Amino acid sequence: MTDKSTYWEQEKECMAREDLEQLQLERLQSTLFRVATHVPFYRKKFKEMNIDPDGFTSLNDVSKLPFTSKDDLRNNYPYGLFAVPLREVVRVHSSSGTTGQATVVGYTKNDIKNWSNLSARVLTAAGVDQDDVVQISFGYGLFTGGFGLHYGAERVGASVIPISSGNTKRQLTIMQDFKTTALVCTPSYALLLADTMAEQGININALPLKYGLFGGEPWSEGMRKEIQEKLHIVATDNYGLSEIMGPGVAGECQECNGLHINEDHFLAEVIDPETLEPVAPGETGELVITTLTKEAFPVIRYRTRDLTRLMPEPCPCGRTFQRMHRVFGRTDDMLIIKGVNVFPSQIEEVLFDIEGTEPHYQIIVEREGRLDKTTVMVEVMESIFFDQMKKQRQLIDQIKKRLATELGISVDVKLVEEKSLERFEGKAKRVIDKRSL
Repeated sequence: MTDKSTYWEQEKECMAREDLEQLQLERLQSTLFRVATHVPFYRKKFKEMNIDPDGFTSLNDVSKLPFTSKDDLRNNYPYGLFAVPLREVVRVHSSSGTTGQATVVGYTKNDIKNWSNLSARVLTAAGVDQDDVVQISFGYGLFTGGFGLHYGAERVGASVIPISSGNTKRQLTIMQDFKTTALVCTPSYALLLADTMAEQGININALPLKYGLFGGEPWSEGMRKEIQEKLHIVATDNYGLSEIMGPGVAGECQECNGLHINEDHFLAEVIDPETLEPVAPGETGELVITTLTKEAFPVIRYRTRDLTRLMPEPCPCGRTFQRMHRVFGRTDDMLIIKGVNVFPSQIEEVLFDIEGTEPHYQIIVEREGRLDKTTVMVEVMESIFFDQMKKQRQLIDQIKKRLATELGISVDVKLVEEKSLERFEGKAKRVIDKRSL
C-alpha cells in the first residue's frame, strides 16, 4: 500500500465501497433536486420522460435519466444551464468555440474550493508535494487546464510557475533557472520541450525535474515511455473536461496503471456510443459523467465522447476509487476508413515500437474516386532518411505490415525528415481528413 504522504485526503480516497456508493446516491438525489428546481432544461426533460427526481432510491436508476450533450450546452449559451443566479457565480470559463458555438461553465465559491481540492488529490497522487516547484505550461484564460492545476498545486503548498503555453525556449530557461521539479502540459508539448533541450545541448541530468502531469489529448503507453526516457521523469496521466469541472476529475497514482476517478464527486458510466446502453464491466465505450457536488453548473449524464473502459480491480496504492483506462480516443476523433474504426492512438502505439521512427506523425485521409486513401507521414531519424532506398523501403514495408495487422486495413506510409512536421504547443493536430474539406 502507498505511504500515507501520497494521499491528499486518505479517509475519502480510501473509503469503503459501500459507504462511497451511499454517499454517491445521496449526492445524486441532491443534484437531481437542484437541477429540477433551478434549471428549466432539465425540468422540461424530466417532465417529458415522466421522471420523478424524488423517486431515485438506487444508483442503478441513473440509466433512466436523460443524457446531456455538448449541443445542449451550446443551445443554452451562455447561462441557460446555470443552477444559481449569476451573483453567486465567481468564475466563468468557456471553450474556444472553434468547432461551433462556445460552451460556457460557471463556478460558485464552493465549486472553486472543491476544484482546487480535487486537483490537489491528482497532483499528490502523482508525487507532488509542498517541496515541489510546478511549471504549468497549459494555457490560462478561458481554458480550464491552467487554472485548475494551478489552484490545486497552490492547495498542496507547492511553488507554482504560471508560465502558460508557448515560447518554448523561455520555458526551458525558466525550467533551469527556477529549478522546476514538476511539469504540467500536453504530452506532445513535453516531447517538443525534450527535443528542444537536445537541440540546445541542455543536460537533462542537471535539471531537478522529477514529475510530469500530462493531459489534454489522448496519448499512448509508447509516448509515456519516450517522455520518461527523454526527460528522466515519472509521467502520469490526468483527465478532466471543462463541461464537468476541468482537471481533477481523474488522475493516475504512481502505479501508472489507470486513472482514479474522484467518485465522491463524479458518477461515471461507460456506454456503447451507438446503442447508448451500458457496456459489460471492463469493456470499452464512451465515458458518461454525472456531477454530484457542482453548484453553479451541475450536469446529468454528460456524454464526454471520450472512449475508455472502467477498471474495477483494486489498485496497489490502496485507493478504492474505481479507475478508468487512459482515453483511447474520441468518438468524434475516430476515423472510419473503408468501414473500419481507426484511432490515431493505435497508429501512434505501432510507431513507438519501431526503431528509427520519431514520435511525430500525421495521418492524411483522402478520397480517390469512391475509395478512401490513408497516408501516414512518419518522421524518421536523419540517418535513415538519407540512407539507401533499399533500407527506406524495408522500413516502410515494416510499418505498413504492422499497421495493417493493428488496424485491419492497409495504409500508405511516407517517410519524412526530422522536424518537417508541424509542432504544436497545445493539443497536437494528428489528423488531416480531406474527405470533409
